[in-house]
Amino acid sequence: MPALFRTALALTLAAGAVQAQTPVRWLSQSQAASSQYPVEAASIEALGAAGFRVDRSEFQALGINMADGLRLIRSGAFDVASIQVGLVASDDPFLEGIDLIGVSTDVDALRESVDAYRAVFAARLEERFDVIPVALWPFGGQIFFCAEPIATLADMQGKKVRSFTASMSAMLERLGASPVTLAFPEVYPALQRGVASCGITSATSANTGKWPEVTTHVLPLSVSGSVQAHVVNASWWRGLTDEQRTDLSAEFAALEDALWALAATTNDMALSCTTGGACDSPIYGAYGLTLVELADSDFDTLRAIAEEVVLTDWATRCERVYAGCAGVWNDTVGAVRGMSAPTN
Repeated sequence: MPALFRTALALTLAAGAVQAQTPVRWLSQSQAASSQYPVEAASIEALGAAGFRVDRSEFQALGINMADGLRLIRSGAFDVASIQVGLVASDDPFLEGIDLIGVSTDVDALRESVDAYRAVFAARLEERFDVIPVALWPFGGQIFFCAEPIATLADMQGKKVRSFTASMSAMLERLGASPVTLAFPEVYPALQRGVASCGITSATSANTGKWPEVTTHVLPLSVSGSVQAHVVNASWWRGLTDEQRTDLSAEFAALEDALWALAATTNDMALSCTTGGACDSPIYGAYGLTLVELADSDFDTLRAIAEEVVLTDWATRCERVYAGCAGVWNDTVGAVRGMSAPTN
């Protein structure tokens, strides 16, 4: 066989292999500087080996508001998206029930709560938005970063504090703070200019977002885990073969486990780097913020606010659009956390 013919044949076969791959339009919130990026990139590479051709885009690069994630997937503009549940919950308060403020204050408790809520969460997403969650995972404990000295949770009184969920705002108002709703990219300049005194996010997000340049103190009290979800368009999903769905489900399960493991470890390193501790990391910068020692009273205050304010506020909002949702929460997350939302 002439060499030129062999080359042409090889190119033809390669092109046919590419064409045979199933395209996946993937919208991600992860960026190259984030700790989640390598995990997601490895998952996408594995999907490529399994016969999927992933076309990955980022919310930030496209200038898309992350609060629109569910609507974009429902419309069919993308097949897969990673969403921040607290942001998209403005479309349906029931979704926020997976990670209400003050309910799950460590990663083990959060995973137990997420697993308890998983089935009802998935059913609601498919019913209301025609999307299916294929992975649920946390960014990590959402803690306080302030541009002025603080010693306890009570020191939030009188401060303007960045918030990004309704239940977080309810907590802050109970503490006597003024919630300031800001998207993540807006927080750095807000802290820098005094528009906000404090902000709430994970240690890893704060460090990679350079919040330590404009803050001085960290109160490492986790008020939630900032649960995220990878979701797929239900019609697209149902159009795949059984084998393709099996392959995708397996890879998303592996992605979920890897992101949970990452949340349990990377935030400790980020917090250490942020507060002058060991910082053996290619991702995080070394800073010297003051790490505030937690008091038992902080945990007691947070639980009391969750039971007396957050659950009541959430149940009121949720029942307006989903009669009986408080009872569903009580039978799932409430049962594993020993808490109860009012049902009337």
